[in-house]
Amino acid sequence: MDKQLNITPKADWLLKHKRPIIISGPCSAETEDQVMNTALKLAKLGKVDYLRAGIWKPRTRPNAFEGVGIEALPWLVNAGKETNIPVTTEVANAAHVEAALKAGIDMLWIGARTTVNPFSVQEIADAIKGVDIPVMVKNPLNPDLQLWIGAMERINQAGITKLGAIHRGFSSFEKTVYRNIPQWNFPIELKRMFPDLPIICDPSHIGGNRDLIGMISQKALDLDFDGLMIESHPTPDAAWSDAKQQVTPLALKEIINDLIVRNISTEDKNFIDHLSELRDRIDDLDEEIIQKLANRMKIAIEIGSYKKNNDVTILQVNRWNEIVKQRKQLANAMGLSDRFISKFLKIIHEESIQNQTKVMNS
Repeated sequence: MDKQLNITPKADWLLKHKRPIIISGPCSAETEDQVMNTALKLAKLGKVDYLRAGIWKPRTRPNAFEGVGIEALPWLVNAGKETNIPVTTEVANAAHVEAALKAGIDMLWIGARTTVNPFSVQEIADAIKGVDIPVMVKNPLNPDLQLWIGAMERINQAGITKLGAIHRGFSSFEKTVYRNIPQWNFPIELKRMFPDLPIICDPSHIGGNRDLIGMISQKALDLDFDGLMIESHPTPDAAWSDAKQQVTPLALKEIINDLIVRNISTEDKNFIDHLSELRDRIDDLDEEIIQKLANRMKIAIEIGSYKKNNDVTILQVNRWNEIVKQRKQLANAMGLSDRFISKFLKIIHEESIQNQTKVMNS
């Protein structure tokens, strides 16, 4: 089934602000003074487009701070009015939606733990039906593009056309420098499928460490993301939740000032002509690569027939290990990484096995 979203183009609502959009504020609304203090400091930067704060906090383990709850909604709304900055918060069920709308929240987002559950997303969609409010949807915890798109479709079918996505990385058992592995290919594919859909990067949750926020933010902008959601707290180390990934408003200013915002396009004729020439060369090489891959698969099919006629199994582990070793050596000598060539060879091998299996079973 083709994926379609009936959305308001990002240029007509979110990108009326100067790119990149900056959404910032504390991970959790802890006290009224803390929310207002943060808002006032962020407002002085003149760079924040939306003020955020967690009212309800889904936590992995019980007895952790799970947010103040509905009592904190007026704190956030009042801070927005005081600073003339629209406000946004996370909702996870119909009761949250009702309370947030009643309080006057300007934009909602659905968190990763909620996106993973279609029943919860549908409950939110039903609660929000008929309301004209922007809604952002974070990627699910697991790397599942269809689940992410499905959540946005549910919200869109409720009549929400000011729709956006937030990339916050994916959970993994693998230990890496990141709290949540970025897997940039997912938001890149989402951008390819829905060019008018704004995509915001959440470097705070991807990194889990304030020292990584600048690097992740620059990477997101280089990939043409539309904005950043960065958690900020007056005294991050004393924060009641996610202390390590929050930055002070002053540190946020430095991060933003250090960012290089590259042009999406240029009118420079020399640049356009040279880029066009390089792209033509890429096109020619891609055509050659595809032709050679097709020829390789034809030979794999011939091998499958030969194995069948001689009652030999498809998988030949020793031969495969020899191929991987030799191809990696060649690839490394030509400047290609182990990671890339391993993935490339794996895809080719899987397709070859699939083709030979068809021959064996024919």
